Amino acid sequence: MGKLVCVTGASGYIASWLVKLLLQRGYTVRATVRDPDDPKKTEHLRALEGASERLHLFKANLLDEGAFDTAVTDCDGVFHTASPFYHDVQDPQAELIDPAVKGTLNVFASCAKFSSIKRVVVTSSMAAVAYNRLTRAPDVVVDETWFSDADACREAKSWYILSKTLAEEHAWRFAKEAKMDIVTINPAMVIGPLLQPTLNTSAAAILKLINGSPTFPNATFGWVNVKDVAEAHILALEDVSASGRYCLVERVVHYSEIVRILHELYPEYKLPSKCADDRPFVPTYQVSKEKALKLGINYIPLEVSLKETVESLKEKKFAKL
Repeated sequence: MGKLVCVTGASGYIASWLVKLLLQRGYTVRATVRDPDDPKKTEHLRALEGASERLHLFKANLLDEGAFDTAVTDCDGVFHTASPFYHDVQDPQAELIDPAVKGTLNVFASCAKFSSIKRVVVTSSMAAVAYNRLTRAPDVVVDETWFSDADACREAKSWYILSKTLAEEHAWRFAKEAKMDIVTINPAMVIGPLLQPTLNTSAAAILKLINGSPTFPNATFGWVNVKDVAEAHILALEDVSASGRYCLVERVVHYSEIVRILHELYPEYKLPSKCADDRPFVPTYQVSKEKALKLGINYIPLEVSLKETVESLKEKKFAKL
């Protein structure tokens, strides 16, 4: 209550919910965005309860050295969420890898200048955990000791996964050298209600299914609600015993199961009836919930998360229904 924190990339999907929950808890929040004068990036933040008294917007670009100095001065904690997430990239190095890696190092360099900062909580991803040469199968349990393999990501041209993998590697290296206390939050595909007016990548995956796509991808992912992810960030700052990494996955399912649940929830919708290819379905796997539960996360069920996502997409007029 009354503590001063900074949230980088505050206009993003997870970050917007994080700002909302922080304000609800009485924190004073410094929120960094690339353009504070862009209403699409800031209007929904300014409208949050408590924003007029305790939300302060700062202009900062991930690639500018020292850009975060002012925003993190005298803060008790910093949440580094800023990192691009999209698939259609022309120049992976410039569009994804540099902002993720250099951005993390720039934010950390600013944080290292101020002894008031007790902990930095980093929004990482299951992308930095589960993508390596190990077999994923229904009886395999992925946990926080797993790390993605940068070389395997390069070979597969999985540029977003590579960006998150490298960013987390650099984060731990910097933290060790600078003796900085950091915790990473590693969510899977994040869904649930949207606060921001723009469509984010993970919600777009659900939108595609309900907007008439004839097929669903042959892919298996973990899924988690955005509110649980935001909550985990705050718990990771507040709990002095929190440490290391936290995988956040309510359930791992194939896209066919997502379609099945959506069909049960919305029998009137025209949902895809076949897979995008004829190969065997990509197998599911398990993700350990032990650390997340110990942190205090009681997961919102996938069915609820999907319903919240669809209702939010309808409310914001993204859905064609």
